[in-house]
Parts: sequence; C-alpha cells; structure tokens
Amino acid sequence: MNSSALHPFDTLTPEEIELGVQILKTAFPGVPLRFKRIDVLEPRKRDVIPYLEAERLGRPLPQKPARLLYSYFHRMDTRGFFKAVLNADTKRPVYITELPKNVQGPADVDELVEIEEACMKHPAVQAEIEKMKLPAGYTVCNDPWIYGTDSDNESRRLAQCYMYIIEVDHPQSNHYSLPCAFSPVFDQVTKELIRIDYLPTGSDSKTQPTQPWKPVKCIQYAHDLLDEPTRTDLKPYIVRQPEGPSFAVNGQEVSWQKWRFRVGFNNREGLVLYNLTFDGRQTFYRLSMSEMTVPYGDPRKPYHRKQAFDAGDVGFGITANQLALGCDCLGHIKYFDGYRTDSRGNPVLLKNVICMHEQDNGIQHKHTNYRNNAATVVRNRELVLQMVCTVSNYEYVLAWILDQAGHIEHEVRATGILSTMPIDNQDGLKVPWGTNVGPGVMAAYHQHLFSLRIDPSVDGHNNTLIYEDSVPMPVDEELNPYGMGYTVERTVLDVAGHADLSVEKNRTFKIINESVINPISLKPVAWKLQLAPSQMLIMGPGSFARKRAAFAEHAVWVTRYQDDELYAAGEFTNQSTHDTGLGVWGSRGDSTRNTDIVLWHTFGLTHNPRPEDFPVMPAERISVMLKPDGFFTKNPALDVPASSQSFNRSTLHQDTHKEAQRESCCVTKSML
Repeated sequence: MNSSALHPFDTLTPEEIELGVQILKTAFPGVPLRFKRIDVLEPRKRDVIPYLEAERLGRPLPQKPARLLYSYFHRMDTRGFFKAVLNADTKRPVYITELPKNVQGPADVDELVEIEEACMKHPAVQAEIEKMKLPAGYTVCNDPWIYGTDSDNESRRLAQCYMYIIEVDHPQSNHYSLPCAFSPVFDQVTKELIRIDYLPTGSDSKTQPTQPWKPVKCIQYAHDLLDEPTRTDLKPYIVRQPEGPSFAVNGQEVSWQKWRFRVGFNNREGLVLYNLTFDGRQTFYRLSMSEMTVPYGDPRKPYHRKQAFDAGDVGFGITANQLALGCDCLGHIKYFDGYRTDSRGNPVLLKNVICMHEQDNGIQHKHTNYRNNAATVVRNRELVLQMVCTVSNYEYVLAWILDQAGHIEHEVRATGILSTMPIDNQDGLKVPWGTNVGPGVMAAYHQHLFSLRIDPSVDGHNNTLIYEDSVPMPVDEELNPYGMGYTVERTVLDVAGHADLSVEKNRTFKIINESVINPISLKPVAWKLQLAPSQMLIMGPGSFARKRAAFAEHAVWVTRYQDDELYAAGEFTNQSTHDTGLGVWGSRGDSTRNTDIVLWHTFGLTHNPRPEDFPVMPAERISVMLKPDGFFTKNPALDVPASSQSFNRSTLHQDTHKEAQRESCCVTKSML
C-alpha cells in the first residue's frame, strides 16, 4: 500500500515491513541482519494536529506529516545492536545508530522459540533431566524467562529457562503444576549454556543437585483432563443484534454514539486509541497501556531477579491472542488485525488481535416519581475494544470501554496460570513469601503494576492537572456553626512530578482547560479521573526492582509532552539496571500548567496467591475511569431513548410452580 493513502495513525502494513527491510539491507550490503522490531513511528504531534483539526472541523486536509518507521536490529557479524528511523515516503533512512553494549532490545518470538529448543537439546540439560528418573511417558519442557537484573556489569543478552514436567501427552497439560528444581541460563545470541542454577525447594536459600523426582499429582485445568465432569445445568446465553451494531467503521476510524476515534495497534503497547472526540469536541489525543512490571517477592536466588516488564521486555502487541467468535467476545464483533516482523524481516499477520463489540451494562439512569409511579429508565449501552495477551503463564485482558454519557473506562483482567516454584512435598512445609497451591508446587507473592498513559486534549491541547481534597470546614459561628460543612482544597500540579492518592481526603484528580469556562458551573471544563487505589511497589529502595521501575513508586505522574516519551519505564527495559522513564522525566522541573501535558497513572494488584487461583486463575478485575466533570452543561446521555420491552424484546421466565398456583381456584391474587 502506498503510504500516501494511509492515515497518520494507521497501523503498520506488510508492505512497510518489506520496505523497512529493503532500506536497511541497502544500508548494510552483504551484512546479515537479525530484525527485532519494525513498526510505525508516530508523527510528531505538532505536525499531525493541523491534519486532525481539519478532519474534526470538516475542512480541507493539509499535507500529511511524513510516514516514519523505526526498527531495532542486530548486525550478526559484529553482534552490534542498532536503532533506525526510516522515511517510508522517501524510502531512505533518517538515521541509523548503534546502541550501547549494555542496552538489550525486547525479546522476539523467534528468539524465544530458539532458546526453548536450544535448552531442550543441550547435553547438560538432558543429563539433568535423566537424573530426575521420570516415570515412563513423562516429558520435560521449559519457559524461557526474561533474565532480569542483579548486576550493573552484566552486558550479555541472557535468558533464564524454568523447567517443568509434562504428565500427559496433551496440548493443555498443566506443566506449571510440576516445576523442576533446576534452571539453565543461556546466552540468547550465541545459544551458549552459561550455567545451571539449582533452585531452593525449602524455607531457606539452600539448594542441592538434581535428585530423582518424587511423584506428585498434577493439577490439571483442561476440561478433558479433569477428574470431575463439567456442569450440565448451564443454558446458552446468546447475544443478538438483528439490525446490526450501532457503530460504523471506516478503515480504523470508529463512530459510535457521539464518539469518534481511531483504533491503533503497535507491537509494544498493542491497542491504542487516538484522537477521541465526543459530539465533535476534543477529549483525548492518545490513550494506551504504557507499561507494566511484575516483580516477585521471593527473596531467594535466582528468584530475586524475577521481574518482568511485559510491554517493554516483549510487547503486548507481540503477545496478543488471535481472538475467536463466541469465545473472547460476544455479540456482533468487528475485528482488527496487526502485523509484526519475524527475525528474518518477513511480515507476520497478527489476525483478530482486537475485538470491538457493544454490550449492555445495566441501567444508565432512572427516576421514578413516587407520587404517581411514572418512571424514566435508560439502559447503559457500551462499546468495548479488547485484546488478550498471553505472557508465558499469565493472560491479561485489556479493554477500553466507552459509554453514552461520555465515560471512558480502562479495564484490566488478570487470569491464566500462576508462575510456580518447586517446594519439598513435606507435611507442614511452607514459606512466608508464597502459598502452596498444590502438591510440591508453590506460587510466590508478587505484584502486577500497570502504567496507564493519558494524553489529554480537553477542548484543546493546553491543559492543567489538579487535585481536589474534600476537607471539613472549620467550625465558625457564621459560616459553619453546626460543624456540618465541608469544601474542597485545590492543588495545581504546575511542575512535572508525582502525586499520591488519598482515600481519607477523597483526593480527586482532574484535567482542566483553564481557558474554557463552563457557563453553568462557572469552573474550567474538566475530566475527572476515577483512579484505582493500589499498593505501590513494595520492594526495597536499594533493589533493582525499584531502580528499574520508578513509575511504580507513585500513583500519579504528570509530565510535559515530548514526542519520544511514550513508555513509563523508558524505551529499553530488558535487563535494564535503572529507570530511564518517569523517574527522569518527572524530575526535570518542566512547567505543566496550561500547556501540553501527559498524565500517567500507576495502579495494579498485589497478588498473594490462594489455592483457588490454581490451576487456572479466576479473572481478577481492576479498572480506571475517565469522566467528564463540567465538560457538559447537563447529562450528555439525556437523548438516549428510554428502555422499553418493544425495543429490548426480553423474555419472561415461566415459574412452573407459580403457574400451577395460578391455575388453582383456591389461590387469590394476594397470595401471589
């Protein structure tokens, strides 16, 4: 596809991958290259805003900004790691630079597969497996894990392979229920075995060489491997929209219930929403899940390194599932695809990685006049855009949900399987940093800390972040003689930095436009942030987990917009030793009042596992809400039609017991 036909926010095309590979091979003639990433580099904001404004106002479109790509790749002759920015319009590089030796790029699918295969074929690993003396029919597999960090001096690209036993030859046999007590470490570039770590299996850090395996029962989750039958009393729940959906799609542009926006997708963040307007008014320029970190609380070596950055280390887009009708989303579904490159530079289709559908979420608003029982009720229709990412053992369901009253919710559901460790199968043995979830298997305490990136455009791009605390008024003979009054104290965050939540004060953060005053409230138009109170990073101040993830120390950050500042922990997180994101940007002292700002919200789960989380975890849900606050002069959903049976076509459950009563001449209406 010619880049001139693409919108500035359109996602990567296979032709662009091929073009990027061609440009780089031309720049390095005869040099073997290994590609980590080729993706779209978003246009500079100042260049794309005139185009977006012309679109919004229905005016002639100006010239589009240049279509740029970026790539991470290795030279295989020198092992050098490079970043390139490429101009797809001119078909020439903008720049190509070699990165420092201590910078490791994200993992790619081919690399993980290669390490997994190299591990299983290595004679030393095979020897360790032989020492376990497994029963006939049992096999072993491994999960290559991001190595993490415990040294400022490690510059090799490493992988820690955690080993597991497979009980039965079945594609969903739960190997996480049978972890092994040894773990090989490999150089991901040379495929060299660096060492084999022996894992502690007691209540201390002591380890021992591989011993014969003591058989324990595997806890399975696949339905055809369960000991008990599945339920038989569940009836079908069928969502039908006989007249089709209420949304319209033009390429990647979506129109729905006064909302208009563009659906984006990239390898790192996955689903991104661009240029959201409501009834023609600007609300948000860009919304994305910027980063997440999962540090584990097991203090024993080598678990002390266990800290994943699932967006930066691999990528939500790279790990996004191919979604299926009737499974991940219900109703009338629109799917969006994506693309990535393999290590050789070939385009790989990521099919159906985003699903979009409508859903009913109960009552939007209702009031009954108690004097005459006249009622108005409106149901809350929502538009859901969702992706599901599988990061080895865990699944994350990430959804943006819009409604008819202008609300935007970001919902996260964590499910999948716990990351497990072996524990001696002895009566009474347990550890203070984890939970025994099955025979011989323990799941360590850990955290899932997300960073939501919110780039606002509340009636324009010059905005300010404030917070308001609800506090009691002083007792005063004239103003508050009965001690009942309370008011709000406003704090303006006029310099880049961070702030924390306060449940005690009902601390409420708002994005305001000081130059636009609501004629009813007489206050600046605003969007309120209904944030998710969460425990911040627990790990100690000297730990690498904290050094690498400064964003996880505070719930709210505000920075002045910069084009290349998209990721809360910095551009490169794999084996990083320190934070290069919000910890740096939030300490620059930039003015953030009445200017182009970015808000970042840290939230998440402190997950101390329970047996009920195994062998597969019931989804744990947490969400953040963005709500208009004085942006409108009244409820913006007043014009949504009232709910009625003629429209909704519900069916009535027939209670056979009561029907029998109604047919009896001995039953009066009062008894019913």
